[in-house]
Amino acid sequence: MSSLLIAGIGELVTNDPTVGDGSPLGLIADAAVVVEDRTIAWVGAAADAPDCDARRDLGGRAVVPGFVDSHAHLVFAGDRSAEFAARMAGIPYDGGGIATTVAATRAASDDELRLLLAARLAEMRAQGTTSVEIKSGYGLTVADEERALRLAREVSPETTYLGGHVVPPGVDRAAYVELVAGPMLAACAPHARWIDVFCEPASAHAFTGEEARAILTAGHAAGLELRVHGNQLAYGPGVRLAVELGAASVDHCTHLTDADVDALAGGATVATLLPGVEFSTRSPYPDARRLLDAGVTVALATDCNPGSCYTSSMPLVIALAVREMAMTPAEALWAATAGSAQSLRRIDIGALAVGMRADLAVLDAPSYVHLAYRPGVPLAHALDV
Repeated sequence: MSSLLIAGIGELVTNDPTVGDGSPLGLIADAAVVVEDRTIAWVGAAADAPDCDARRDLGGRAVVPGFVDSHAHLVFAGDRSAEFAARMAGIPYDGGGIATTVAATRAASDDELRLLLAARLAEMRAQGTTSVEIKSGYGLTVADEERALRLAREVSPETTYLGGHVVPPGVDRAAYVELVAGPMLAACAPHARWIDVFCEPASAHAFTGEEARAILTAGHAAGLELRVHGNQLAYGPGVRLAVELGAASVDHCTHLTDADVDALAGGATVATLLPGVEFSTRSPYPDARRLLDAGVTVALATDCNPGSCYTSSMPLVIALAVREMAMTPAEALWAATAGSAQSLRRIDIGALAVGMRADLAVLDAPSYVHLAYRPGVPLAHALDV
């Protein structure tokens, strides 16, 4: 087994409070990392680094854990830029445009979808993302949902069955819920780790609390772990349903009552915030400060999708979280790495500690603060080791 010494790290963010400055970020100045077989074998001050078979010098750049994008919709075809333009002119987002993407995705071949998926993943990696969760939800038939998850599983272990994305136009609601919780689930479960549902009772396209409960409990019985789209468009039961059922994450959390916040603070469900959606839909941002001050674990993700947020940039998400949601640069970076890893119930990613995956993102900057300080500048990229 060969060893690689990554040296010349001006500032290393480990997310390990037992090293470095002792803060949650575990900062080490003038640091080095040793990698063996794509696993971290040593972390510390460069002056104390052991001898290795090979050496790479980063010239004083900052290094952070690779971003963990724990909410993305990447298996799709088609374009919805006209819908975005209409929203910027004042038309509100209600989820109805998903049907446009469904039609284009159904019409695409497997190879066309593979090429699109590969391009989006390469775009993410070029911006520092090293782990990504991929949802289905643009097929909405048994065959098309199964295909989306089969293709997603080729590139990521974090695949999520989202047959409960919207009720397709012209389909009976009750019959579709039975399909999602029955034959579609049976076909999709072998390719998925998670099940998710878009719980928004204020929307004619999404699912009520009881419909969401039926879908989630069926998924859990089939061996899938739970995630929830909740409280994006309005106040509703999504957050408390997620906590009650022990979901790993409830995502969006834009409209929260005091009872919702209390439920999150008293449970183990992570609140995953997606500020790119609010940026792209001109909607109110989630109140991250309220959640953090209540002791809720917060994650950040892109929600990369063709309708409500077509960005693959975790650095942009971090900058928005700092500027628009009152998070500090440290809180935002932690949420985009360790917080998102927690939302996926992963203990091998999201931090740079001995025994963890060597998922490193290099910044063309001296400090992680530049992620928010220089928004829109391509500073981050994943390091190949």
